[in-house]
Amino acid sequence: MSGFLIHPPAQRAAPPLQTKAAPFAGALANIAPDGSFEGYAALFGRVDLGRDLILPGAFSRSLAERGAGGVRMLFQHDPAEPIGFWTSLTEDSVGLYVKGQLTLDVARAREVLALMRAGAIDGLSIGFRTVEGRTDPRSRVRRLSHIDLWEVSIVTFPMQPDARIASVKRAGDTLATAIRRGARRLRTLPGLRPAMA
Repeated sequence: MSGFLIHPPAQRAAPPLQTKAAPFAGALANIAPDGSFEGYAALFGRVDLGRDLILPGAFSRSLAERGAGGVRMLFQHDPAEPIGFWTSLTEDSVGLYVKGQLTLDVARAREVLALMRAGAIDGLSIGFRTVEGRTDPRSRVRRLSHIDLWEVSIVTFPMQPDARIASVKRAGDTLATAIRRGARRLRTLPGLRPAMA
């Protein structure tokens, strides 16, 4: 079994959850001043550091049964650290797209928001139980076709190193300001030239 155990040994009433994360693949994951944000928590067809690959449709039954309200938002996969709630969890052709809201009345959520804005923490990772999966004997990659999703966490170190929040929206930002800031960042990347001077 790969991933992290969600519950400490004393709390293992349910089967241990595995955790996985996937990169945002260019999806914008803005954090609004009220603590709302969005992005991909998992991408289909990518092998992660634990040698798991999630297949399209793997979340469909779990999402139909639980809905967004039945999947917890945690900090670092700690069941004692709920920090908000998911407003939307959907599968698309890319992966599991999530929209969430940090509960800013909770001190830890305010801390997480500050860390996200500073770029100190920017990963997403899923906690789940495998219902159906098959390991390829040659590659040792486990292909997951049915996942029971329990939680999605904001984490420091996701299972996929590039599972990162793309940008943080600061209080007072307008769309034009965000676009200008993004354009400046793009111009600083090596090998990229702006389309217009």
